[in-house]
Amino acid sequence: MGAAGPAGGVNKVVIVVMVCLGMFIGCSWCQDNGNAEAAVYIVTLKQAPATRSNAEVKVKDQHFGSASPSRMNRLNRTSSNVSRSDRGYGSYISRVHDTLLRKALRGEKYLKLYSYHYLINGFAVLVTPQQAGKLSGRQEVSNVVLDFSVRTATTHTPQFLGLPQGAWAKEGGSETAGEGIVIGFIDTGIDPTHPSFSDTTSENSYPVPQHFTGICEVTPDFPSGSCNRKLVGARHFAASAITRGIFNASQDYASPFDGDGHGTHTASVAAGNHGVPVVVAGHHFGNASGMAPRAHIAVYKALYKSFGGFAADVVAAIDQAAQDGVDIISLSITPNRRPPGIATFFNPIDMALLSAFKAGIFVIQAAGNTGPSPKSIFSFSPWIFTVGAAAHDRIYSNSILLGNNVTISGVGLAPGTNNTMCTLVSALDALSDSSAGNDMYVGECQDSTNFNQDLVQGNLLICSYSIRFVLGLSTIKQAMETAKNLSAAGVVFYMDPFVIGFQLNPIPLSMPGIIIPTPEDSKVLLRYYNSSSERDGTTKKIVKFGAVACISGGIKANFSYLAPKIMFYSARGPDPEDTFLDDADILKPNLVAPGNFIWAAWSSRGTDSIEFQGENFAMMSGTSMAAPHIAGLAALIKQKYPTFSPSALGSALSTTASQLDKNQAPIMAQRAYANPELNQSPATPFDMGSGFVNATAALDPGLIFDISYDEYASFLCGINGSAPIFLNYTGQSCGVCAINATDLNLPSITMSKLNQSQTVQRLATNIGANETYSVGWFAPYGVTLKVSPTHFSLASGERQVLNVSFTAQINSTAASFGRIGIFGHLGHVVNIPVSVIVKISYNTTSDTNFLQ
Repeated sequence: MGAAGPAGGVNKVVIVVMVCLGMFIGCSWCQDNGNAEAAVYIVTLKQAPATRSNAEVKVKDQHFGSASPSRMNRLNRTSSNVSRSDRGYGSYISRVHDTLLRKALRGEKYLKLYSYHYLINGFAVLVTPQQAGKLSGRQEVSNVVLDFSVRTATTHTPQFLGLPQGAWAKEGGSETAGEGIVIGFIDTGIDPTHPSFSDTTSENSYPVPQHFTGICEVTPDFPSGSCNRKLVGARHFAASAITRGIFNASQDYASPFDGDGHGTHTASVAAGNHGVPVVVAGHHFGNASGMAPRAHIAVYKALYKSFGGFAADVVAAIDQAAQDGVDIISLSITPNRRPPGIATFFNPIDMALLSAFKAGIFVIQAAGNTGPSPKSIFSFSPWIFTVGAAAHDRIYSNSILLGNNVTISGVGLAPGTNNTMCTLVSALDALSDSSAGNDMYVGECQDSTNFNQDLVQGNLLICSYSIRFVLGLSTIKQAMETAKNLSAAGVVFYMDPFVIGFQLNPIPLSMPGIIIPTPEDSKVLLRYYNSSSERDGTTKKIVKFGAVACISGGIKANFSYLAPKIMFYSARGPDPEDTFLDDADILKPNLVAPGNFIWAAWSSRGTDSIEFQGENFAMMSGTSMAAPHIAGLAALIKQKYPTFSPSALGSALSTTASQLDKNQAPIMAQRAYANPELNQSPATPFDMGSGFVNATAALDPGLIFDISYDEYASFLCGINGSAPIFLNYTGQSCGVCAINATDLNLPSITMSKLNQSQTVQRLATNIGANETYSVGWFAPYGVTLKVSPTHFSLASGERQVLNVSFTAQINSTAASFGRIGIFGHLGHVVNIPVSVIVKISYNTTSDTNFLQ
């Protein structure tokens, strides 16, 4: 680890993590247990967990893989940051858990995986259903939940978001953007060797924030010195996976190291260093930067390439991140199913995140890649800031010009043929001998020994792109290697007709090449090829290759005004309140951000994308890429407003969002998986939440809508039958004050059912200078809407209650949408999206809106 200045000194203390953890677990359980029904359960107790106060950070006692502080790799820490009493409390709670298990399961075999004590008081344990029942019956136990699985859901986006001349410039430039803020990533780990995470890119002082007390595990995969003043903490959590026998240490790495690539990518999107060159397949694609390039990164690996992850491990990671003192948690993961029970909000992950919210941590989660159907969202709770994916304006286009003057569009980050027409030769017509034709996949060009080099040399080799490429059984890289071995001028891939509706990302190609992404255009290519070739009437072999083509190349980016737009895969609202898919009065997603074709750092051993293996950067798409954009931008806001609550951060991002694209037209949303460009319509709040993030405006929102933990507690208690469940998760009893979701002080208004009329309130707080505001609105179809007052003035720090009245004018079950705008005389514009789903009215004669 490099030397640090006085403010960023480094204490070299090492923890050695037991790599043979899986062996230890297996032996402990198998000594006297043949019951195949054993499973992992998350148990919470009625006694309250530890709480954060005066910036003291509690040190968690983990059942195994734990170590004393003297064996931790700790950066720039002072003893005043760690409370000795809190360490003792964690050890005490762990002993309480052990005692309870011994008493409840006398003489029986079990395995405790984690003790949670910071956000929740509980533990994860491997037991049989019968043993889980015994635990559930204990007086000390409040809740027993079966563990469940979870899954994982840039060079130009800083410019597209206006950061260099906007948000960065306002706060001192990229040299200071995000400094002092720690973002915790619960993902697949990180590659610490990547230049995006170096702490030597600037000569300026770069101290580790004093409020952060996390540590770095040290393993053979993650050696001493992996952490620095940029990457300030790293741990891994895999106990639940190991107990299931599915953890592969050689592939998944029993360390914070990223063997997938996903975690490295998301961390660099949010907080990667500024100006790192992006070179892929020998081509330079610009310089990369995170949204907050001087923010600090803490990694909590709880997801893995081979199996995803499990809630018990994720909750342990959340608990540790909060204990360490992160300011922001970024989750590019979603559950594999909707949580059962009376409400989707009551699940171990969301309730742990509610406790994180209570501790002042802003939590961001990817919406999920399950769009575009309604109610496909997989991030449910209002205290979680849910992010959908939009396309930005940079596009990479490639094309091939055939000898008959027909141009076919395609994909491929590849050079062109320099306007030179080259002969087309199909792999199926260039076989070295007849036996190769017995291989039904030979047309995928995976083995150069199958082909006659004399026929291919200097020509464009035509290969098929089948479902095997999608499944990873065949690869573009191997086909390119075949073409190189045969001295081909380039490669043209046509899409197999059985690959229907598959959306292909731009793929790096080291030589001239193109992938034709649709079966229809592929038929155009093959018809031209066959009609231009002369075949022997008897053998059917080609005697003259007459088809020619020129590849334009796809390395240079183009820019479109039709951006942003909501991507087809981005999960949509309305937010399902329960497994019956009843609608919640909560807007999801909260916001959209760039998530399509995002360049970012890639792990040197990343295997998530075969085509980027061995590369330092990768281009990925998904809501997983959108969420860390918001994590980084939230760090910029937190840096400017260090006392902002999580709700205030979310409000600043939401009320300043844009509903228009670069052409000042409504943002469009793709509505179909197949041919998404041909199936678009204007986006609604259920597609984009409040809109597309406006990073510069979010730093100066004017007004904010704040929410306390107590308000969320009252909301949860207002759900019918929730009192015992709320008690189970929080240790708190529901009071007499319960509120509906419509009464939460959210920067949006969503009504699942408007029965005749209803009035809700919002409380706006002025965080800027003294300002006078006027209010305007347009109402959802079939609804009259009125806001009062319509004008008000606020001094800095003052508040104003807004009364918003709704009256249904028609009977309808179709959602309709409106918007409230609050306009300040100093230029602030505050937007509040309004959504009404079911409308019930006795007056069905009027369909008019109220328009202010």
